Amino acid sequence: MPAMVVIIFAVVLATSVGFALLATRTMHRRDVDQIKDRLAGKVRLPKALKQTQLIKSDEPERGKLAQWLMGGHLQQRLREYIEQGGMQFEPAQLVHLSLFLALVGFNCFWYLVPRGRPIAVAGMLMGAAIPFAFIWQKRSHRLAQIEKQFPESLEFVARAMRAGHAFSVSLEMLHKEFPEPIAGEFRRTFEEQNLGLPLDIALQKLGRRVPLIDVQFFVSAVLLQKRTGGNLAELLDNLAYLIRERFKLRGQIRALSAHGKVSGLVLSMIPMTVAVLMFYTNPDYIMFFVNDPTGKILMVVCISLQFLGFVSIRKIIDIEV
Repeated sequence: MPAMVVIIFAVVLATSVGFALLATRTMHRRDVDQIKDRLAGKVRLPKALKQTQLIKSDEPERGKLAQWLMGGHLQQRLREYIEQGGMQFEPAQLVHLSLFLALVGFNCFWYLVPRGRPIAVAGMLMGAAIPFAFIWQKRSHRLAQIEKQFPESLEFVARAMRAGHAFSVSLEMLHKEFPEPIAGEFRRTFEEQNLGLPLDIALQKLGRRVPLIDVQFFVSAVLLQKRTGGNLAELLDNLAYLIRERFKLRGQIRALSAHGKVSGLVLSMIPMTVAVLMFYTNPDYIMFFVNDPTGKILMVVCISLQFLGFVSIRKIIDIEV
């Protein structure tokens, strides 16, 4: 019987991998054929696409599966998160990977984990959430790096402008002197402005790509100085000083609220840990919450109260600066 389970799981896994690879290869081949036909002049382009687009469009991808699962708005939001994480793949690829991992997670719990069939749906949800959790982690890490580099980059631009360089030239110097990821964002802003995009729109796109309050202050300060005049170098120095002071205050708040964060995490994990241990040591006791109607109601109430308690603790200790 165990050998049969392993064989069934291997067949399902191989079929899933083969289907995913075949779908990816087919879509890639279709895109290559379309590009070749356009280069050969065999395809008549719509009137809206006859103009050469030097700047990447922000329109959402028209993948049928991703469009059906997420819709245009969610797909555009996911595209923004991928871009903010510094990655290059498309939202449709992320959705396909999520579906594949959901299938793998379900099969692992159903066939390989002892007594795992009642929680196979949880394994499916865990597998589906892995790509999105990875995107969120990469995005948070990259934005944190940009936030640390941003005050020094503002001071660099201010020094370059005092030396006699224009603002756009200062941005070009910045992306040559600074490391990633701040260099890539300012390089894109400079290239968009250099290719003919107005500086106002290029800076506003920078603010959308990097959703940090410090970047919003920078964009607003530059646009306001462009309209009203003034010493932009001194303004950037003052903004860099303000950002550094915010960093100091935020560090003090994090040190004071660290105990509350750990306490909230421990209190939230204790019920789940006890439930998992009881599921393997005394499953009949836990199955009451699955099979009995009253147990189902109690389980929903307990999970809801646990979630509300966790959110309340996070809200209390989450102090914005």
